[in-house]
Amino acid sequence: MVKLSPEKIQRTGVRSEPAANRVIRTIIRAPGTIVLDERRISVVTMRAESFVQKVADVTTGSHVVRGQPLMEIYSPAVSSAAAEYISTLNSPSVGTSQQYGRGSRQRLMNLDLPEPVISKIEQSREVPIGIQWSSPRDGVVLERNAIEGMRAQPGQVLFRIADHSQVWALIDVAERDLGTLAIGQTVTVRARSFPGREFIGSINVIYPEINKETRTARVRVELANPDLVLLHAMYVDAEIDASGREPVLSVPESAIMDTGSRQAVLVDRGEGRFEPREVKLGHRGGGYAEIRQGVVDGDPVVVSANFLIDAESNLKAALKGFSDGAQQ
Repeated sequence: MVKLSPEKIQRTGVRSEPAANRVIRTIIRAPGTIVLDERRISVVTMRAESFVQKVADVTTGSHVVRGQPLMEIYSPAVSSAAAEYISTLNSPSVGTSQQYGRGSRQRLMNLDLPEPVISKIEQSREVPIGIQWSSPRDGVVLERNAIEGMRAQPGQVLFRIADHSQVWALIDVAERDLGTLAIGQTVTVRARSFPGREFIGSINVIYPEINKETRTARVRVELANPDLVLLHAMYVDAEIDASGREPVLSVPESAIMDTGSRQAVLVDRGEGRFEPREVKLGHRGGGYAEIRQGVVDGDPVVVSANFLIDAESNLKAALKGFSDGAQQ
């Protein structure tokens, strides 16, 4: 126990505050980058050997909409399948022909022929020479490999299109903050290119690995991007709201005396008496520290001039040890 006179307490400005249950607000700040949502990327390829007859006025960086023509192709395999399907359509409607017709139509679908083209074949009963190939989604053209007159092999990527209306922010969080992260926490993202503007999302994935060079964990945040201002590889700054949802016993951070290996607070026992208590800490944030062991709800702890009281107690202990040695 440390005891100080009322004059010294008044002169040093000692002030106490009771430990109480509070919701600790913890904000984690970390950098990140914008990447494309890998679920919103499509490629345009042929499933059979084809020839590109024409290419629409679409280049890398162009915005396209679903169903917009990209190119006109000729494919011997598609023409053969279309002729077979038309033959079954023109046959008498007997059970065998109907079953064979369904198989012929399925063959066109297996060649990835667009549904509008198949419908047009059914109506016109004509084998198309050139087939209009359209965009499978709204988005921006990331890659255009189609060239007029080229021969396209099966599986060769002719166009790669990405939908930018929703993107991912990959945030690199320090390893020490990993224990406070949880799925669903709110994240505020600010792009350095647009100061003052905020994009709100939530944590969807916490990747199960640590970068051994930077000692950071990566989290993924989904962000709406309706006006397409967030671009791939753009730098952003994120604030993750890691606040606890339940109140916990806490004291102001100024009450904590940290020696490195031990943490303690001074409990005000009244009449100038102060009792040091070792405590176990939890989360910190918003100027408060969670107390998991050492004090109970309502204990008044010193939040101002506590280091002066600690110095006073150390001085008294030093003088006592000196006087004891002199007497011996």
